[in-house]
Amino acid sequence: MMQLSTTKKENVDLEKPVNKLNNTKMLYKSIVLLFGLFITTGALAQNGSRLESGSYVLAEISVTGKMSYNEQTVIQFTGLEKGQAINVPGEEISAAIKKLWRLGLFSDVNFYVNEIKGDSIYLELAINELPKLSDVKLQGVKKGKSESLIKDTGLTKGKIVNENLLTTTKNYIENKYKKDGFYNTKVAINVVPDSTNTVKMVVNIDKGKKVRISSINFTGNQQISSGKLKKAMKDTKVKAFPNPLRIFKPSKFIADKYKEDLGKVIDKFKEKGYRDARVIEDTVVYNPKKNTVAIDIKVEEGHKYYFGDIKYIGNTVYTNQQLNLILGIKKGEVYNGVMLQKRIADPSKPDGEDLTNLYQNNGYLFSNINAVEVKTANDTIDFEIRVVEGPIAYFNKISVVGNDKTNDRVIYRELRTRPGQKWNKEDVVGTIRELGALGFFDAEAIRPDVKNADPASGTVDVEWHVAEKGSSQIELQGGYGGGGFIGTLGLSFNNFSTRNMFKKSAYTPLPMGDGQKLALRLQGSTYFQTYSLSFTEPWFGGRKPIQMFTSLSQSKQFSYNYSSRDVDRNKSFTISSITVGVSKRLSDPDYYMRLSHSLTFQYYDLNNYNVGLFTFGNGVSKNLAYTLELTRDNRGRNPIYPTYGSLFSASFRTTFPYSFVNGINYEAIKNEQAYKLSNETGAPITGTNGESISTGEYIDANGNGVGNNFEAAALNQSKYDQKRFNWLEYWKAKFKGDWYTKLAGQPQHELVLRSLAEFGFMGAYNNARGLVPFERFYVGGDGMANYALDGREVIQLRGYPNQSLSPVDANGTQIGATIYNKFSLELRYPITLKPQASIFALTFLEAGSSYDGFKNYNPFQLKRSAGFGLRVFMPAFGLLGIDFGYGFDPLPGYQQKNGWETHFIIGQQF
Repeated sequence: MMQLSTTKKENVDLEKPVNKLNNTKMLYKSIVLLFGLFITTGALAQNGSRLESGSYVLAEISVTGKMSYNEQTVIQFTGLEKGQAINVPGEEISAAIKKLWRLGLFSDVNFYVNEIKGDSIYLELAINELPKLSDVKLQGVKKGKSESLIKDTGLTKGKIVNENLLTTTKNYIENKYKKDGFYNTKVAINVVPDSTNTVKMVVNIDKGKKVRISSINFTGNQQISSGKLKKAMKDTKVKAFPNPLRIFKPSKFIADKYKEDLGKVIDKFKEKGYRDARVIEDTVVYNPKKNTVAIDIKVEEGHKYYFGDIKYIGNTVYTNQQLNLILGIKKGEVYNGVMLQKRIADPSKPDGEDLTNLYQNNGYLFSNINAVEVKTANDTIDFEIRVVEGPIAYFNKISVVGNDKTNDRVIYRELRTRPGQKWNKEDVVGTIRELGALGFFDAEAIRPDVKNADPASGTVDVEWHVAEKGSSQIELQGGYGGGGFIGTLGLSFNNFSTRNMFKKSAYTPLPMGDGQKLALRLQGSTYFQTYSLSFTEPWFGGRKPIQMFTSLSQSKQFSYNYSSRDVDRNKSFTISSITVGVSKRLSDPDYYMRLSHSLTFQYYDLNNYNVGLFTFGNGVSKNLAYTLELTRDNRGRNPIYPTYGSLFSASFRTTFPYSFVNGINYEAIKNEQAYKLSNETGAPITGTNGESISTGEYIDANGNGVGNNFEAAALNQSKYDQKRFNWLEYWKAKFKGDWYTKLAGQPQHELVLRSLAEFGFMGAYNNARGLVPFERFYVGGDGMANYALDGREVIQLRGYPNQSLSPVDANGTQIGATIYNKFSLELRYPITLKPQASIFALTFLEAGSSYDGFKNYNPFQLKRSAGFGLRVFMPAFGLLGIDFGYGFDPLPGYQQKNGWETHFIIGQQF
């Protein structure tokens, strides 16, 4: 039997750790070269015949060796077929061997000639499969990290184990830990036989200690201090001991980041005019005893330069003056290379105001702008801004991939990139934000792929990539509050489909995909119940971004004794409410503006509810209010963790000014007989002087009877207030500004400052009628209202008990505020922003207060607090969080600081 090929072996050491690699590529080349030699020099003597060069008919291929595939499958891998004419020597056998090696499944491949009969040739293919992975174990890391590494490296059961797998696994793990500062990480892999042609893999990981930076020393810098240069190095920091306040940038030496930071050092010089600054020499000295490195950087600053003449070449669409307004650089200013580049194209701000975006936002996708130094005289540099405008581009084919739940039309209607429209980068960036704001997709995974950009035809295709995430939420909680147990069940379906409600096949488990929102919330305890149902259609009619929303709710409270915990169900207070509204996204001045109108009717029904909340315990009040709200929301791409942008809202809520048309003089009716205080109990009562006051007799302000002399009687405040507040009359104005500023960090790890200011004012149209006791502001605590007693608005101010910072009356009863203001600074840092769970930590400073009128209004008399907290957003449960706040000021009526408060946040704003 003659061998037609040499053997290529994939050697997997089954006993020793992998330390060195075999150069399998070189071996492969050698095999190919030797193949021709062996095939021409071998001979087979069988039945007196001799193998000679020439053409043969392949009569049969038999397969032998260690393998799990059936014989026919292996033959198909070779590409050879029975009856095929092959040359010996020739390319057919060589090609078959190459195909088998490319599969990466075998350690040995050999072809043999078994027999020659006339012009027919009988071949034997002898192969041995590479072993497969039966189990893998990672030692030296925690279980959670181990599972993550196994997933990342693809070490799944049944994986072919070869040199390449071992090498890539080792390199991946070592490099991953080096990126995290474990510069001395060592990985050893043992492969142990398990059973027939299967092996177990044991990966031993020794992370070692993080290599810290003991010192960074600069020499050669005269004009810029070493401290400023160190600050410019964003990812290379000295260990924390000299700077214990630095907690978000821990010291660790990562070679790649260090090289990037050397570039940032040069940029710092360029910002100050030193164009020719360079790093002459840098050394990194490792101290194995302390596991630290000392960095020495020698720089040469060069001369300080200034901007000279700046000329524009190639611009026809915009004038020099228009381009100068964006560039903002004048002759004689200190040279700033970093600023010049950002004014031309700022990669850190996709929607920044620069020359490139000026063209990109007006259709010039193919434009190109470069600043070229044309002359340097002494310390002055002249520039030419060379503009290649190119043709205008238009959107051609727009497609979306990745949505397996949300219907295409729900996505397409949000796209600002429409076929036939002129290319506009601002619309591309805005679409990313709009899709993220829907809440149906992972905001970090939304990506526009620009395809088939053709300057000749002036067209471009955009393929939008989205990744679905769970959008429905369930809220199920129980807790102790307000003197009793409170249970809550909330269901929120944020991608609902009403048109498929009657299709059985759509229930998986509910009809979804049309972007509608349906929410049901039930809450109750022994003394109150609240029910609410809301529905929102974001595109009413399906043609324009006009949002229609409606909600129904009812709250019922019974009289409750907090001391004895007794509930009196004969005394109740019920609020029934319905709201209908529309909201339209505006196109001017930009897409971020939205105008909303809503109409709300509330019916307050008091039944023997004399508990001090209101002056009357029996009767009804009705509230018909119209609300107008204007908002501008351009917060980042991720609504859960915005890193830039802002939210501004201004709203005005008003009832009809009934007192202007009803002809009632509310000051005069105080003297009418119907509104005087009398004995209405049906039995004699005793006055303050001891006399008996019969039914129907009037009572003066001192509580004494005055017979039928109603003019001397006191005002019956209950009847009077029931008349005043039969239809509520008031106005409310509110303003909110919410800013997000990125301070440091890279994507997914940005340190963000949130700045917030809120103001609220409430007034009356008729001073004689006065302010209503409903709809007031209650400040303090977590900002969550368990139930709405009187239509109150609850304002968050952490570090104080819930609703505790509100004015009180002469009896010490909280009456709510008609004015409030609040200011907040919140520093946020993300732990993870993955679709399964977004988690970020925060620390805050807050100040605010509330007032019972403009007479007592003092915007500088504030209650202050500080603290820290954690937020967790999971698609199925919404936002969960906890805050620990310290109140620096006393509560109303107290002298000592309030101190620490713990707040649990559920479903609160981000």
